[in-house]
Amino acid sequence: METKNTNNLRGEGVSVRRIVVPDDVAMIEVLGQYDNKARYLRRRYNVEISVVDNEIRVKGEDERSLDIVEKVLREVINITRDGHLLDWTEFEYIVEENEKIENPREVYKKSVGKVKAKTEGQKRYLEAIEKNDIVFAIGPAGTGKTYLASAVAVDYLKSGKVQRIVLTRPAVEAGEKLGFLPGDLTEKVDPYLRPLYDALIDMLGIEKFISLREKNVIEIAPLAYMRGRTLNNAFIILDEAQNTTYEQMKMFLTRMGFGSKVIVTGDITQIDIEERSGLVVAQEILKDIEGIAFVYLTDADVVRHPLVKKIIRAYDNFERMEKQEKKEKQKTSR
Repeated sequence: METKNTNNLRGEGVSVRRIVVPDDVAMIEVLGQYDNKARYLRRRYNVEISVVDNEIRVKGEDERSLDIVEKVLREVINITRDGHLLDWTEFEYIVEENEKIENPREVYKKSVGKVKAKTEGQKRYLEAIEKNDIVFAIGPAGTGKTYLASAVAVDYLKSGKVQRIVLTRPAVEAGEKLGFLPGDLTEKVDPYLRPLYDALIDMLGIEKFISLREKNVIEIAPLAYMRGRTLNNAFIILDEAQNTTYEQMKMFLTRMGFGSKVIVTGDITQIDIEERSGLVVAQEILKDIEGIAFVYLTDADVVRHPLVKKIIRAYDNFERMEKQEKKEKQKTSR
């Protein structure tokens, strides 16, 4: 793909960028059904977008806007060539990322196998997973903490770096006491572990997922069932770790065996237990140990619907104001 800048197409200061779309990429996947992606870019950046044969031409006066649109279209083409068809949320996300950073391509270069980061925070997260045996990922919902960890786990399994995947989370809603619930273990814990299934099914497909789970290559179990075990050659993910107690976190981390990697994910603003959170305490105890990394994700790393990012930010601001008001009341009452 070549880019050409041409001045004076419609007068002084007007430039055009030419982007050749490869034969193996459908133009509709780049510009969207009924050109909805092209229309979105036209309105947002005040540019003209036209197609001549297999070439997209972007015309406008503002070089920054032209840079962004060109980079967005090239990114869409590259992702489509990799076999992934972008949904609208992903497309909007690429646009936002290209607006935020000077060289957005650097973010997408960071990958583990086929797992690609979509934000700077996710890039740091993947780098930490590569370099450390234990990684804590702390941040709000929608930042890809569990999804990325599951994706890397699948990549490690396929490449032979580990022999199995173990996913766990504290079943807080059931108080970790599942005996009173009807059914076998799978039926008892499925409602609490369902979020962990989704990422694996997305990456493996339902049939492969079921097959690997039946062979115990993929194991999904509540945290209480980890006690007394040693997990060798495994990729282990603890989700919703903010709801572990001090004792549970210590128990879980000491299950790690040889050839294993452990990822702990959680959101310390969403603690549902009355006891002190094992995740909060772990930050203080383990922060200086070599081989253990802490990665903090923020609302800037949210990859769900754009409104989710705004909702998280609004709640964060509200909670900060509440805390400030409480502090001021305590001062005046003294």
